[in-house]
Amino acid sequence: MASPSLSWRALETRIGLDALPDFHRAFLTWRGVEGAAGMPLRRAQQRVEAELNRLVQSGEATRDGDDWRLSPGALAGFDAAQPYLSPDPLEGA
Repeated sequence: MASPSLSWRALETRIGLDALPDFHRAFLTWRGVEGAAGMPLRRAQQRVEAELNRLVQSGEATRDGDDWRLSPGALAGFDAAQPYLSPDPLEGA
């Protein structure tokens, strides 16, 4: 049986609304997007979706409606995500 994937939307929920803009900018910086730290919120959100779609293209994620299911290890090395990646018994169900 395959390891469960991680829902990007569930991850965002764990992070919380107040911390989400900083998390998105950290994700973009980790993905190599220049100028992410000073990017306006709406632009950062658009770029996050573009980067998630790149993960789909590379086989590290799949699109699931308005969500992205990340393969195990897709966020390896992204330190800002690590506190939120604890196993969730409902993930992948």
